[in-house]
Amino acid sequence: MRRLASLLVALLAVGSAAAAEPTVDEIVARYVAARGGLKKIRAVETLRQTGSITSGAGRTARAVRELKRPSQTRFEFTVQGVTGVYVSDGRSGWQVSPFQGQLQPAPLPEEAVADAAEQADFEGPLLDWKAKGHKVELVGHAPVAGQDTFKLKVTLKSGTVRHEYVDVATGRLVRSDTTRKVRGHAVATETTFADFKKTGGILFPRRIEVQAVGRPQRMTILLDRIEVNPALPDARFQKPAGIP
Repeated sequence: MRRLASLLVALLAVGSAAAAEPTVDEIVARYVAARGGLKKIRAVETLRQTGSITSGAGRTARAVRELKRPSQTRFEFTVQGVTGVYVSDGRSGWQVSPFQGQLQPAPLPEEAVADAAEQADFEGPLLDWKAKGHKVELVGHAPVAGQDTFKLKVTLKSGTVRHEYVDVATGRLVRSDTTRKVRGHAVATETTFADFKKTGGILFPRRIEVQAVGRPQRMTILLDRIEVNPALPDARFQKPAGIP
């Protein structure tokens, strides 16, 4: 009888733990609240982030990323006084890439446009995921930097699959895994987020690290300035004359 009682207690404990597991909607609600809430996030029309990018061996660049609803992006980075510019409206784009010997504006490659379109959604794929046509599934738990996280499988409307890791204790998004096309090759990447602080009532990570799976190199992004709703005229994103 004692063994039977112990077994019943154990089964009840397992059942209670399973029942306590939150739904995807509850996890996303925690995440949205941790960022500052739906109202504040939706009030962001433009965003400018400024910082440094280090890729090892002393290679450091200054970078500026500008986003404007609904899908405009502009990314600039400067190394030793030389600046590259990459702009997209979510459907097409243009670039000036002196690091590749390209000194005049030219069309942005399709894979870069697709990547920019994802970045343009600065709300992130979790917020309003159903309305955006994405699919989100809770596939389990995973440790990230020693913390327990909910591991969410996110299938974007485009078909791209990402795994997002939401900290159980804080609701913060602390890691994102995806596979991107880089010069025609599929590259799996892990992006981790840390040093969270609020600007304009919205939580942003100030430290972002990106690493290709299976490779030792790591890119570190340190943001020293974040501006919410700066003035960004459409001219910042318009194509120069002669670009198809």
